[in-house]
Amino acid sequence: MATAPARSSQKIVPRATSRGQRAAGWAVYAALTTVSATLRYRWTDRSGHFVGGKPGPTIYCIWHNRLALCMKAYFGYVSKQGDSKGLAALVSASRDGGFLAGLLECFGVQPVRGSSSRRGAQSLLELTSWAERGYDIAITPDGPRGPRYQVQSGIISLAQVTGRPIVPVSYNLGSKITLKSWDRFQIPLPLSRCEMIFEQPIRVPRDADEPTRESLRRQLEERLKSMGGD
Repeated sequence: MATAPARSSQKIVPRATSRGQRAAGWAVYAALTTVSATLRYRWTDRSGHFVGGKPGPTIYCIWHNRLALCMKAYFGYVSKQGDSKGLAALVSASRDGGFLAGLLECFGVQPVRGSSSRRGAQSLLELTSWAERGYDIAITPDGPRGPRYQVQSGIISLAQVTGRPIVPVSYNLGSKITLKSWDRFQIPLPLSRCEMIFEQPIRVPRDADEPTRESLRRQLEERLKSMGGD
């Protein structure tokens, strides 16, 4: 997935998902669901978001290097607690994003192509439209190119425009492979322990000025960092 877009006048048509990318998506989908089924989960919900009834559509965010189990976090817990019509996820408009879009479709998730640097204004409008239709939104606030563990401002813009709360999500693995990529991507090993964590929401007032937006951006960044190390 990609970071939430900032407003931009740039007009870019995202690369279509190729037949080969769709086939690769199905292969990765099969591998992820198989490994995910072997993990020993512990669910830690400190958010309070699901107390007192099912919440409406929400923006969920997770670091880019923890994408491997983001669908387990959503369908294994969030979708059972919340009240939405589905999930829309922001992915890059690049060629690599085409593969991820194909993978998301295997899970029944609506991909929205764009990022802070590509199709910014269009993808912000599309995400807002999906939120208005009653969908949850999923975003990697430091993707698709980093810097790692640095929240970009687009997610704050989206929360301000839509009025939706941002719920930070993360997980910590007992056993994993860590790739030497920019994000230090984590691949869970079978039979590993996995603690899924949900933290308190952050809300962005519709009339928030720039200093308030920056303060909330830093708050979200620190909250995500506090949920687990590398």
